[in-house]
Amino acid sequence: SAGKKVQCEMGGKNPLLVLEDADLSMAVEATAQGAFGSTGQRCTATARAVLVDAIADEFVARLAEKARALVVGNGLEESVDMGPSVDEAQFDTVLEFIGSGREDGSELVTGGEPLTGESHRKGYFVAPTIFDRVDRKSRIAQEEIFGPVLSVIRVADFEEGLEVCNDTRYGLTSSIYTQ
Repeated sequence: SAGKKVQCEMGGKNPLLVLEDADLSMAVEATAQGAFGSTGQRCTATARAVLVDAIADEFVARLAEKARALVVGNGLEESVDMGPSVDEAQFDTVLEFIGSGREDGSELVTGGEPLTGESHRKGYFVAPTIFDRVDRKSRIAQEEIFGPVLSVIRVADFEEGLEVCNDTRYGLTSSIYTQ
């Protein structure tokens, strides 16, 4: 008898590298979709934005504005951009990683807290979260969070960026934005 076809996949800590000549609008959109689409709960989610210093301030400001504008709620509703964590255990894991990021000196740009209120009472909702100036060896830069948490790592140039992108046990996917 024939066996069932399956596809097995392990974790990912996927980088998106943005160089100084990139189309920032396109790169910001891709980063937001990659980090916060599916609430960051996919192995191919963008977990690390590796930014060349020359564009980092503008990029982070634009991405934070986009993250703050995302509508978080019931994923079955057309107007919602991001749904909840899959269950309470994953919600607790995401919050624990956010706590780790706060403690390790990473700069919390936006998010970082559970969402409450009427539209968030049925589910485990976390605000889209961005940490900037993350140490590439820190826990939030190295371990898979599986939630809406993005680590921004600033680099001097392409060579350092490539080194940071490859500095993970969970190399699954990557992207580069450049001309």
